[in-house]
Amino acid sequence: MRDFLKSTRFKILLGFLAFLVGIMIYAVTKGGHSVSGASFINTITKPFRAASNGISMKMEGTVDKLSNADKYYEENQKLKKQIGELNAQLTEYDAIKAEVEELRKFVSIKEEHEDYMLSQPCGVLGYVTNDPFKSFTIDKGSADGILVNCPVVTAEGLVGITVEVSEHVSTVRTILSPDLSVAAMASSSSADQGIIEGNVLSSESGQTKLIHVPKKNKLKRGDLMITTGTSGLFPKDYPIGTILDIGFDSNGLSVCADIQPCADVTRLTSVIVITDFSGKKEEDKDED
Repeated sequence: MRDFLKSTRFKILLGFLAFLVGIMIYAVTKGGHSVSGASFINTITKPFRAASNGISMKMEGTVDKLSNADKYYEENQKLKKQIGELNAQLTEYDAIKAEVEELRKFVSIKEEHEDYMLSQPCGVLGYVTNDPFKSFTIDKGSADGILVNCPVVTAEGLVGITVEVSEHVSTVRTILSPDLSVAAMASSSSADQGIIEGNVLSSESGQTKLIHVPKKNKLKRGDLMITTGTSGLFPKDYPIGTILDIGFDSNGLSVCADIQPCADVTRLTSVIVITDFSGKKEEDKDED
């Protein structure tokens, strides 16, 4: 120990400490203040006290988390439950809003066609698997007044017809299907008529086909095709789709046209079923 006190290392260390003390004294007295014993001690110990306070605060936070872990967990679970309830309410609100919007769209149709008897908005449950013509099921059936061969529509246009009906579920065949034929005419001229009937190629792009149109006609691109209502499966004058292109069929004997449906049959979320209308035919058949 005596050797260390006499060593050069001890002298250097002592000198360094004296240097630090001198700097502290200078910093305190620079403004003309006197240095008391308490002030001197506070100045020297200030960095240590600051570090100690920081460590103390961190320790308090850690201890608080550990001691109140159960309380925080319960509060977290309550918040999660409240968020779940709010999300459920929001989902319900969105569903009601969509239903109201759908009903609003049909108000004008009902006003124009007082003879229509309409179902409540029907939610689309899903498309039939592996059906290229987009048949789908809805969440309404015979308990809701729906029968086989009821027209299925949206506010924009004709979608198809019911082909299978149970108490609470119905299956809809769409206008993209070759198994459903709809007599149609141009909205601008009842003289220009044909048959709307789907096929595989057209259905791939969500379109259908107008066939059996006489060569002498005034049809043109952009013309709106509507139902004729001649055989009673569909009400008269309901929009079906617009003409995209006009050409001749394979045998060249008649004109045909590509039709873009007014209603996007491939992206339906809800529809309306027309359960009754003036001129409806009571017989069950899939041709109009």
